[in-house]
Amino acid sequence: MDRNITIEIKDLHKSYGKKEVIKGISLEVYEGELFGFIGKNGVGKSTTIESMIGIKPFNSGTILINGYDIVKSPNKAKESVGYVSSEPICYEDMTGFQFIEFVGSIYKVSEENYINNLNYLKKRLAISDYDLNRQIKEYSHGMKQKVCLISSLIHNPKVWVLDEPTVGLDAFTANELSLMMKEYTKSGKTCFVTSHNIELVSKICDRVAIIKDGVIVATYDLVKESKYRYKLQDIFFDIYNEGN
Repeated sequence: MDRNITIEIKDLHKSYGKKEVIKGISLEVYEGELFGFIGKNGVGKSTTIESMIGIKPFNSGTILINGYDIVKSPNKAKESVGYVSSEPICYEDMTGFQFIEFVGSIYKVSEENYINNLNYLKKRLAISDYDLNRQIKEYSHGMKQKVCLISSLIHNPKVWVLDEPTVGLDAFTANELSLMMKEYTKSGKTCFVTSHNIELVSKICDRVAIIKDGVIVATYDLVKESKYRYKLQDIFFDIYNEGN
């Protein structure tokens, strides 16, 4: 039985001035899939994500999220996405509670769903009401990231996009986040994650694509061919050491 495609990128190109960063990326991510996207710094991972979710315009190509074109129907495409940046993005003069409520209001989350989702996520990420009543500017990096994680899921999105989400998190929270990503996709939703932690990606992802110099150079199905889970780090280093 064919699976529904939730993220579809066709021949994506993106330049900054004369420098072409994305050079014709195409990929499909399926419903219920935990998809890893890995590569060294500066090869186009974050640019691909920011194009995908409508933060940055791109030169050419098409991007569909749940069937909606990110350029032609941006609001429809974005409403089913939860996004976590590699650096926490939040209004630091707000308290944690105020920021999460602000994000929930943007997505028109009902009061009942908001309360249920917030209580669940507070418990999973071990963040207290005391901390959420403090201004975000008083938080550590890890605390800010927790608030961003909660905000990204408060509207119960169909697609969860995470760019280096474990940076600045303690080992316990990073492990809990890994469990949450796996549980999220088991419920039939889609998770797209980038990480420098190849071991993490090899453990939790169903498929993984490796990007180098703005193009996808390899894609591996870690479910159908589980041997690649144990070889992924070596494969990654081999790809990047070619020609050196």
